[in-house]
Formats: sequence, structure tokens, C-alpha cells
Amino acid sequence: MKKIILSIIAVTAICCMSYAATYMRVKKNDGTFTKFNTENVKAVTVEETATVSGKIGDYSYVDLGLPSGLKWATCNVGATKPTETGDLYAWGEVTTKDVYDYDNYKWVNADEEKMTKYCLKDQYGNVDNLEVLDSSDDAAKANWGGTWRMPTYEDMTELVAGCTWAWTDDFNGSGVAGRIGTSKTNGNEIFLPATGYYWTSSLYISSNDQACSLYNQKVVFESKGAHFREDGASVRAVSK
Repeated sequence: MKKIILSIIAVTAICCMSYAATYMRVKKNDGTFTKFNTENVKAVTVEETATVSGKIGDYSYVDLGLPSGLKWATCNVGATKPTETGDLYAWGEVTTKDVYDYDNYKWVNADEEKMTKYCLKDQYGNVDNLEVLDSSDDAAKANWGGTWRMPTYEDMTELVAGCTWAWTDDFNGSGVAGRIGTSKTNGNEIFLPATGYYWTSSLYISSNDQACSLYNQKVVFESKGAHFREDGASVRAVSK
């Protein structure tokens, strides 16, 4: 009788071992783990992304632990993932167009060669003393809604100072070149594809026909740059 019982126990143990589940443990950025039953995992892929901390509305953001508490979007306005350029906008315009030049810029009187809005000096146009874009002229606010907006010059400067930056010719095997910023505070990462430059919502004080921008090229990475307002550039949104 004892031999029969022992045989049953042995068979049961073998069956349990045969059907034991195998789990895959994935360590997340906050140090915690997520466990998956491999029987339910068909494939494992690595997405073309940096850190994702959460979502605001329909869009993902990364928390870089910046002093302002500002959250940065993980991709450009008009893009669906970090490696895409997204849409280009003239400064102070909220829709895209085929041609970006002085003659079709919304805030200029081309005949008089004068700016019609966002002007601090007579030599550039009609003085209204507006130094930052109104919400209605903010491409991020207009296209994403909610609390999203374009970063100011101060916001962009904080981003650059708050991260350690490294150029890559091939971000995560995507074939896309750009710059990876790693937070000096929490180690989270943000990726900016090399689109040339990124707008801020701040007017360039010294020359009102230009606006402050971030240059993001292989040789030049500068948050104190400026570019002519009528040109098309990328927008990376921020939110609190």
C-alpha cells in the first residue's frame, strides 16, 4: 500500500513539474518588476522609445526630475513615436503648410516688411510688447489641447541643463540620428531626433523677426539659438 501511495506522489510531482509555468521578469525604471507568464508571451520587441513616465490626455510624457516639475512629451507634435520628426510649424502658427517663407507667414505684412504681432521694437513692426506666444498661437496647445503647450526659452534652458546629452547616429536600432538626454536627477531619458531645431514660445528679444529655439544637430547643440519666425521647425510639447 505504501509503495502505491509513493508511486502516486511521484507521478503527481512529475506532472506538476511538466506543467510548471515559466515567468519572465522585467525590471522597470522605478526599480520594481513586472512578471509575465511566458506561455502568454508571443514575442518580445524593443520599441523605439526612451523613458515613458505616464500620459497626460492622449500623449506620453517623461518626468526628468526638473526643478520646475515640468513634464516633457516623449515625441514631437504630429509624431506617433520618438523617432518621427512630426509636423513643422512656423513660429506662432498652428497648422502646417507646403511652403514656409516670409510672404506667407501669418504675422507679417510682406509689403511693408513689418511684423504685425509679437514685436517690441519699431524697426520690426507694430509694437505690442508680446514676448511669449498667446495660447491661440501655440502649436502644441492648439493641436494637443489640455495642459500641453510649447516650452518657453527658460523651459528649454532648464531641459538642456538638467540632462547629460549624447549624440547617436542610430537610436535603439531605428536608424534615426538625434540626441539622448539623461536626467541628472533620476536617470530618465528623452530622445530628440535631429530635425534641425525646435521652437520655444519665446520671442528673440534682440531681433524681433526671430524666435528662440533649440539647435539639435550633430555638431551644434544650443538652447540659446534663434531662428527666423517664418521658417518651419519641430515642436516638443511640455506640461505640468
